[in-house]
Amino acid sequence: MAERSFAKEVEKLRLGAGEEFSGEGILAITKALLQCGVGYVGGYQGAPISHLMDVLADAQDILGELGVHFEASASEATATAMLAASVHYPIRGAATFKSTVGTNVASDALANLASGGVTGGALIIVGEDYGEGSSIMQERSHAFAMKSQVWLLDPRPNLPSIVKAVEDGFELSEVSNTPVMLQVRIRCCHVHGHFIAKDNKRPAMTVADALDAPRRDTGRIVLPPASFLHEKEKVQKRWPAAVDFIRTNRINEFFGPEHGSVGIVMQGGMYNSVIRALQRLGLADTYGDTDVPLYVLNAVYPLVDDEFLSFCEGKDAVLVVEEGQPNYIEQAFAAMLHKAGRGTKLVGKEHLPMAGEYTGQVMLDGIGSFLRATIPHLLPSEVRAPNKIGDGLDTADLINVVPGRPPGFCVGCPERPIFAATKLVEQELGKHHIASDIGCHLFSIMPPFELGATTMGYGLGPASASAFNSPDAKRRSISFVGDGGFWHNGLTSSVGNAVFNKNDGVIVIVDNFYSAATGGQDILSSRAGNKTKSTKHPITEAVKGMGVKWLRHIDRTYDVTKMQDTLREALTTDEKGPKVIVASSECMLNRQRREKPLVDKAIKGGTRMVKPKFGVDEDICTGDHACMRLSGCPSLSVKSLDDPLRDDPVAHIDQSCVGCGNCGEVADAAVLCPSFYRADVVHNPSRWDRFLEAARRATIGLLQRRRESRRLIFADA
Repeated sequence: MAERSFAKEVEKLRLGAGEEFSGEGILAITKALLQCGVGYVGGYQGAPISHLMDVLADAQDILGELGVHFEASASEATATAMLAASVHYPIRGAATFKSTVGTNVASDALANLASGGVTGGALIIVGEDYGEGSSIMQERSHAFAMKSQVWLLDPRPNLPSIVKAVEDGFELSEVSNTPVMLQVRIRCCHVHGHFIAKDNKRPAMTVADALDAPRRDTGRIVLPPASFLHEKEKVQKRWPAAVDFIRTNRINEFFGPEHGSVGIVMQGGMYNSVIRALQRLGLADTYGDTDVPLYVLNAVYPLVDDEFLSFCEGKDAVLVVEEGQPNYIEQAFAAMLHKAGRGTKLVGKEHLPMAGEYTGQVMLDGIGSFLRATIPHLLPSEVRAPNKIGDGLDTADLINVVPGRPPGFCVGCPERPIFAATKLVEQELGKHHIASDIGCHLFSIMPPFELGATTMGYGLGPASASAFNSPDAKRRSISFVGDGGFWHNGLTSSVGNAVFNKNDGVIVIVDNFYSAATGGQDILSSRAGNKTKSTKHPITEAVKGMGVKWLRHIDRTYDVTKMQDTLREALTTDEKGPKVIVASSECMLNRQRREKPLVDKAIKGGTRMVKPKFGVDEDICTGDHACMRLSGCPSLSVKSLDDPLRDDPVAHIDQSCVGCGNCGEVADAAVLCPSFYRADVVHNPSRWDRFLEAARRATIGLLQRRRESRRLIFADA
């Protein structure tokens, strides 16, 4: 169950020639694929292109009508290897995943695909997850394009340009027999706009057609001597063909006056931010007409020498806007100018940051700095739409005022009790080396748990603890891996590796029924039925199949005491070999997405429904707050009392509580105060419910009056 359904939006994919398509960038990419006659698509979800996978999954009927095959791949490597169908057959294929972590995983398949080359167009849509909204290491896709000699497109962030880039990408791939990467940033994926649609095309050859007429060409297989010829072919044939296509079809764009003393060169994805900065500097209008010559690289690799040199003709200085480091484009352009003996001054990182996302303010500051150094006479005295009016406030001071908001588990997350139990076990047995993994469970490294020392990659948590498998060790390591990472890479690289090397550590597989960290997509072990995928394959069976002997399955992670006892057993047992604990409970976000609409509908329809809520008895709570240090649930906060004899705030549960019961379970397991209580809220109560409620109120009132009558009262003298 993905976090968002596109069932309604995908109907726009049926639009025909001349009709106007409006929507999000992700949906436009899907429409462009169908207009280009794509034959098959594969991919692995991950920000910022998770929604592309969700759109394709929701468009199964439309894809089927066109004869297009779609697969949610097991990994990015699987998705890229799928493009092998375009090696011998004239079938257009596409793969999609997030970069650069996904490109890392896919790099082996990508290198082989790029070496042998393709016959049909092969397009790799990579979500460039770089910048402030990212959750991964800060790297760029550019290096992969350069090292494997695949061409890299970076379109301007508007729907017509994105759609054109998909079309250009397939044609460029076919003309040069080379896979093409289409890079889309976060803003590009989610930008809204419109374009004039074309008719969808059935693929000229489907994958079914290819199976009926098998082909092979040993010259495309990456084995000596062919592999040595591939490198020569890249340089002598494919590269010139790509450059000629980019030049002839004017993939790169020029804006502004033909002549000027300065100019700006940019990655296509930077165009919107550049033009906005020029607008604020008074050098461009709201329609994008600019007084400064612009050279927009919709194809950032390979670069076209004569295009760039022509742009530099008569210019004193040119600024290169290239996000991230190393500055590959700036270095290449500097080499071109040097070889051509040109005197144009090339600058980039002197005015813009070496690394980090080029946000609106960063771009304004950098471009403003460049223009003040080169053409100060053209700049107005004031910046349009300033961030501060008058003296304003120094936003830098906010860091000392606004508290930090580290990422954390959702309200009711079933993973929170797993780490509460781990903390309790460590209090008892001492600190352990803990290896973390990619996924929601990685939030355990943040307060209040502060567990975990490393994270090396999706499904590699236990693998990253493998070096600690020492026969002299007196303490076992603990490692975590999620169910998504387990099926992606962990089954062999982590669990299989631990079995093979007789690793004596403890492996906790966090099973929340979905690939929750990437948007709640179904995986092999999902327990819901899926009409197009095979689910309900238990992780425990796969682990047994790998040879694990010590295996425990906890099917309700909210039982903190059981979780604690199982961890203690794993860490202290005399049995050798990997100790695997599969801790299962459904992701609360997905559960709420599924159940809440049904419950709300039932309540509106008059059906009796009982919803549990938890609270804290203010009279019993001591204000110790140990419950928060072992839970960290966002619904658990503090509340100040009016009682002058109690200075410390007490624990308080707000209305965001989903009734998971974790707070009470933690309090019980940690032997904390018994201040937590559960109250069942009855909607549309029956007569019996009303009778019981009246009886309870009467009984409680009687007991209260009885207690009041026995209270000592000291009268004034």
